[in-house]
Amino acid sequence: MSKLRDYFDSESVSESSPLHSSKGCSVIKKILIANRGEIAVRIVRACKEMGIQSVAIYTDADRHALHVKKADVAYNIGSDPVLGYLNAHNIVNLAVASGCDALHPGYGFLSENPVLAEVCARRGIKFIGPTAEVITQMGDKIQARQAMIKAGIPVVPGSDHNLENAEEALELAREIGYPVMLKATNGGGGRGIRRCDSDDELVKNYERVVSEATKAFGKPEVFIEKCVVNPKHIEVQIIGDSHGDCVHLYERDCSIQRRNQKLIEIAPSPQLSEAQREYIGKLAVRAAKAVGYRNAGTVEFLLDADNQFFFMEMNTRLQVEHCVTETITGIDIVQEQIRIADGLPLQYKQEDIRHRGFAMEFRINAEDPKNSFLPSFGRITRYYAPGGPGVRVDAAMYSGYTIPPYYDSMCAKLTVWALTWEAVIERGRRSLDDMKVYGVKTTIPYYQEILQNPDFRSGRFNTGFVEAHPELLNYAVKRPAEHVAAALSAAIAAHMGL
Repeated sequence: MSKLRDYFDSESVSESSPLHSSKGCSVIKKILIANRGEIAVRIVRACKEMGIQSVAIYTDADRHALHVKKADVAYNIGSDPVLGYLNAHNIVNLAVASGCDALHPGYGFLSENPVLAEVCARRGIKFIGPTAEVITQMGDKIQARQAMIKAGIPVVPGSDHNLENAEEALELAREIGYPVMLKATNGGGGRGIRRCDSDDELVKNYERVVSEATKAFGKPEVFIEKCVVNPKHIEVQIIGDSHGDCVHLYERDCSIQRRNQKLIEIAPSPQLSEAQREYIGKLAVRAAKAVGYRNAGTVEFLLDADNQFFFMEMNTRLQVEHCVTETITGIDIVQEQIRIADGLPLQYKQEDIRHRGFAMEFRINAEDPKNSFLPSFGRITRYYAPGGPGVRVDAAMYSGYTIPPYYDSMCAKLTVWALTWEAVIERGRRSLDDMKVYGVKTTIPYYQEILQNPDFRSGRFNTGFVEAHPELLNYAVKRPAEHVAAALSAAIAAHMGL
């Protein structure tokens, strides 16, 4: 592991410096991964299969992280556990100084920050993602809505501009009808969103959303939309190249979520007909082409009770749940991202892409579901990964690893595949039972309860599923046999006065 602290100051390498590179269109040989955790490990694996060198970055808190151990080279980017991953100039300076051709942002952190894409372009580093202009346009929910309306994509009724004040919000809410959603214009990841069912709630929440938007995204702009009550959350994976071609890799059902945070993702959706599947796929490709989209992205829709699709947003990055799409199509999305960034055309046409069976992904979070899903950071004393046919694990943990408290609580993703919906549920139950994580609490037992729920098993669920089934939290916590034995021995000793 190395340190290039001379290059961490954004002013330490000027545009005229010999380190400023204007690389041509040569094939990518070395990639800096501007991320951490399981997604960084995932990108390292794609690089290895393509014969590309991988460069990891890490803060002091991540010095024992798995992505640091897996990458070909790793550089320390400072003591602050978070800010190091958020300094676009320093990260690109390091990419240039370490001889990288390209940079992969993963998801989270700077992945949807146009500044990172801009700096990469200026310094001759290929950004593995869309252009800064598209990131900016789709990151602004008002601009995104306007672009979709122009392209003929159905959108949820709402404001076509940022709100000036609470009074304007009240006027629009009364016009479109309650309930409504106040949303941060530059938001994402389920943050900066509040549902309002009345004038009083709207007035009370307006300043809260403005404050959340300012703190989380650096901008106070908010807008308003009609609230689609308990919709199905359906998203489509798209991939576009720099030659004008774009395809979809079918849809994912992300309806199982809590407080706008996804828990379980499924591909394809067991709730869509083939006609709906074809329709939404074409909509997503049309949306992507309307903004000149390049690289991998996701177009997210809401499906209401009347079976009407509405555009929600476009995520201009790789998604956490890309694994289920890879599983049903056989397409390595990360490798496609790298190829597209290198200027290569798509390897297939839409008619070449098929899906087979069902895949389900569980986000294994270090949280305690029985205690309001509070984070459960700490040392993993033992970890056993599941295996067998149709089982994939993307993890950032290992036995002895200490989950730091500074980042997202997701420590692994379990993906299972089977030919039928019924079979994938049973494989999911078996794999969750096989997966053992000791030392911290996880969401594994909660997912086991979901898989036994009759509504879920019949393929009937929407975004209100978790709230509608509070009884799923009444599971009994299973304790390892040795823990029970130790507790029994302690009880006996206490009883005997030892």
